[in-house]
Amino acid sequence: MSVPQAYLDKIRSVYPDLPLHTLDFNQDGMVNDVVVVDHERVCRFGKHRWAAEALRQEARVLALVREHTSLRVPEFEHLEPEFVSYRFLPGEPLTRTRLLRLSPETRRTVLADLLSFLRQMHAIPRAATEAAGLQASDALRTREDWLALLAQAEEHLFPLLMRHQRTWIHDHFAPVLADILDLTPAPRLIHGDLGVYHVLFDLEAERLAGVIDFGTAGLGDPATDLAALLSNYGESLIAGVLPAYPELGDHLDRARFWAGTLEVQWALAGLVHGDRSLALAHLGGARDVLPLGR
Repeated sequence: MSVPQAYLDKIRSVYPDLPLHTLDFNQDGMVNDVVVVDHERVCRFGKHRWAAEALRQEARVLALVREHTSLRVPEFEHLEPEFVSYRFLPGEPLTRTRLLRLSPETRRTVLADLLSFLRQMHAIPRAATEAAGLQASDALRTREDWLALLAQAEEHLFPLLMRHQRTWIHDHFAPVLADILDLTPAPRLIHGDLGVYHVLFDLEAERLAGVIDFGTAGLGDPATDLAALLSNYGESLIAGVLPAYPELGDHLDRARFWAGTLEVQWALAGLVHGDRSLALAHLGGARDVLPLGR
């Protein structure tokens, strides 16, 4: 699909000297359309009216993350309502397959570096996040939110599922129904959307190249970020490097619960919004997460 003329006009107004030889247009994001210009600039355009505030929050988040962490993250050089641009960060998505093709030692180093990054980000002082005016992450969920998700699943998904699948969902949500899973941890600054496409890997150097897309970042549950890692790479790989962030182990059961709900959330999104691509969003993830309490 070609880049909309309005997007091209905006890019030319901000960067009149860029030749615009190569345009990589990506509409996969839920919040933004992305145009990568000449492998030099990333230009993001908000898809919704509320995208303006999301971009302002992301700018505040990135300023804190750059100050407190060691991995490369984007640095906005132009920000206005519903449009932002920054230097392109090169790298390939850190997929499970890519990880498994590395030597065991290199794989552990890469995952440990990713966990160390999360530890640094989650440890940013609350006073600093308050001073920056950060709001809750869009990924934040309360017990009431989870109960509402279960009710939606029963209404929309259950008629399409086999009996053992319905049983699995009820078993998975049992700790929430019984109110025995602590869902009120102290809020920390989280990424909130650590898909493999947001973790960049340097193929030549075999090391992490950076983390991108903090559009869902904000105050929330650290288990949310751990759940993404479990879903992306599997618990057997992550468990071996948890010593890089030992405190994160305290959130493991909540992360297991979160990870187990991801396909339910996306299947519901696809059904309710009529977009079949949403239902397939987690196709290809790991199938390696232990039950709660193990």
